[in-house]
Amino acid sequence: MNARAIVTPAWRRLEWASLDEAQRREALARPRAVRDAAQIDAVRAILTDVRARGDVALREYTRRFDRCELSSFDVGDDEFDTAEAAVDADVRAAMRNAIARVEAFHAAQVPCDLRVDTAPGLRCEQVVRPIHRVGLYVPAGSAPLPSTVWMLAVPARLAGCTEIVLATPPRADGRADPSILVAAQLCGVARVIKLGGAQAIAALAYGSASVPRCDKLFGPGNAWVTQAKLDVAADPDGAAIDMPAGPSEVLVVADESADPAFVAADLLAQAEHGADSQVLLLSPSAPLLDAVERALEAQLATLPRREIAAAALAHARLIGVRDLGEALELSEAYAPEHLIVATRDARALLPSISRAGSVFLGRYTPETLGDYCAGPNHVLPTLGFARAFGGVGVDSFLRRVNVLEASAEGLRAVGTDASVLARAERLDAHARAVDLRLAALDRSRQPQPRLEAGAGA
Repeated sequence: MNARAIVTPAWRRLEWASLDEAQRREALARPRAVRDAAQIDAVRAILTDVRARGDVALREYTRRFDRCELSSFDVGDDEFDTAEAAVDADVRAAMRNAIARVEAFHAAQVPCDLRVDTAPGLRCEQVVRPIHRVGLYVPAGSAPLPSTVWMLAVPARLAGCTEIVLATPPRADGRADPSILVAAQLCGVARVIKLGGAQAIAALAYGSASVPRCDKLFGPGNAWVTQAKLDVAADPDGAAIDMPAGPSEVLVVADESADPAFVAADLLAQAEHGADSQVLLLSPSAPLLDAVERALEAQLATLPRREIAAAALAHARLIGVRDLGEALELSEAYAPEHLIVATRDARALLPSISRAGSVFLGRYTPETLGDYCAGPNHVLPTLGFARAFGGVGVDSFLRRVNVLEASAEGLRAVGTDASVLARAERLDAHARAVDLRLAALDRSRQPQPRLEAGAGA
């Protein structure tokens, strides 16, 4: 394959200072997601069908989309045992190491209950409770993602979720991907369901005879899975979701000290996720941008997934900026899923960064570490959602429940404020709920009349 024929016309080299406002907006625009109306209708039809016919519909869709017949959706003990034998020992060891680091990082996130007396006699508390049953979706298409298992199952277990159900598509032989099953075992996930696509999301959200209904769904997936998650999240009878998913993305800020080969490798690592992935490089160094272009071309030629990466490079941007300050301004405007800071003193720039899913500082911190084994979660906001959302963590699997307890003293201390504010909002019943209690307290404090001797005889 001629790498130059693929790559040379793909990326766009731009100088920020020479762009007008419209061109600048276009330069930072994500690839336009094509929302196919026919696909949306098809997803909704699947959701409705699974909800109505349950396991019968699930078996039909599995036969149609996954090309296999399943007598049971659950992975049995024999399949788990076979999977362990199929995964190399060095891979299992690397999984254990990754899981231990992810657990160490997420264990530090577990919140404590809190208790505050906001007035004499008024105790306010926040107690943390796990989501009861969660559904984890783990893709297994052309590139199975066992790392997603521990990124979701570890925080779910630390949160104390009482039931974890993992769904993953079956292969044509009717078995689940062995690496995903091994990862599930290492994370203590006992319930694995062989279902994929929109039908898996429908089953997890609404339940069936074989699949328990879950309270919240997590995990990435293709356009069908993403649309199904959005639909069940919008349905009061459906399930909550972690966040809207989108194509993977990375933005690299680099100065003249960066290694062009490292930068190119980081850009290609994200590009090989899918044709709709987006990669951007911002640098004040023209020589570095030139060198990265050459390194991209050379490295792309050796990638097994070079067609996918080359398609992603069609909307890549290599942008020359005035200085690192301007680069960070553009990064904040873009709000990337992954931000790599490949500069001489990367940590010094961290105080200027707030809008990113994960930040990778310095020349020896490739984004790959975050994908697999460093510790932080790799399920992150995309499509600019990092402006307002963070990645998945232990808190994603928890609910905060407020508890209030007022004594008579506490009601006297704050009741008048509550009554006044309620009437200011014209909610008289609210005020009355306080006023009646205050009046009862006032009566209880008044001296009671003494009975005359012999009265009532």
